[in-house]
Amino acid sequence: MKKTILFGISFLVASVAFSQDLPTNPEPGKCYVRCTTPDVYVNETVQIQTKPAYKRLRTVPAQYETRTERVMVKAPGKKLRVIPEKWGTETITYVKKQAGSTLSVSPASFSSDSETIEIKPAYAQWELGAPAPDCASSNPDDCRYWCYKGYPAEFTTVSVTRLANDATANRSSTQEQMGTYTKRVVSEPARVVEEEIPAEYANITKTVMVKDAEVIEETVPAEYKTVTKEVLKTKGGLTTWREVECALVEYQALPINWNLGSATLTAQAKNLIDTRLMPVLAQNPGVKLEIASHTDSRGSSTSNQDLSERRAQAVVRYLQSKGINPSLLVANGYGENRLKNRCSDGVSCTEREHRANRRTEFRLINN
Repeated sequence: MKKTILFGISFLVASVAFSQDLPTNPEPGKCYVRCTTPDVYVNETVQIQTKPAYKRLRTVPAQYETRTERVMVKAPGKKLRVIPEKWGTETITYVKKQAGSTLSVSPASFSSDSETIEIKPAYAQWELGAPAPDCASSNPDDCRYWCYKGYPAEFTTVSVTRLANDATANRSSTQEQMGTYTKRVVSEPARVVEEEIPAEYANITKTVMVKDAEVIEETVPAEYKTVTKEVLKTKGGLTTWREVECALVEYQALPINWNLGSATLTAQAKNLIDTRLMPVLAQNPGVKLEIASHTDSRGSSTSNQDLSERRAQAVVRYLQSKGINPSLLVANGYGENRLKNRCSDGVSCTEREHRANRRTEFRLINN
């Protein structure tokens, strides 16, 4: 009887293989999964200038020193015994402080801007649709259709700083300062007996510029940020059928011990994924993998749904970090909607019974 049923199933599968694009010459008792050659992406790094190089100016003021100079304040003369000489005064002008210049700096000004770059290009893939509601066949794979669904490109915006006006230096002149001193001079010498009158001297102080003011220029280097983006290297799309273990098309347990309320993978959980899931993917290249996460009924249904989705996404992100193509991974969170036992809301259950509902599973699915 069993052989007759298997033969009938084999004949039925073979008769609709062409119309449904199913495997040709399938063997009874074996399972097949549709594999799509995935798009191959590589990561490229792009350097974005977030802040341009600019000049920073620093002023050094002029240097002066004070000098003492001996000057004659009374000229030599003659003294007459009968008709004494007559004296007058004369004002002498000298440079008390030489002219120079002062410097002021107008710093560089910046403006905020942003730059948008494509980090993931648009892509499309074949997806299996729901069965037609009026399908007369009992085979769930009958009356289904494939849709070539496109997904838009992803972009990210990076904030950058633009140089609006560079730093400049302004120079202004300082006026020369003059000083005077008065000296007495002979306006009319003695005319009878002359006596020499020695000159008189005094010390004066004046400020002399040793080094003029100057500008010291420093170059501030530009700042950059490295952005990683995905670039399509090889376009996939070729569809084939692959024989897989029948157990792998049913949900298999992935016994991750999640911390209470957490969706963070522990080192033990990552090791479990490496030893349990990675070999399955390596032995079935091109096959799509579903990660399904569930919770028990305790807590609100909304929080349980969110927690299960975050846990499934955590496993998928880890697989992507190990080099698995994201188009071959599906993360589904079912919250408390698929309990394995009677422990729904309001039912008293043991911790072991609740633990049976808190689970993460995986299975191979058709592309």
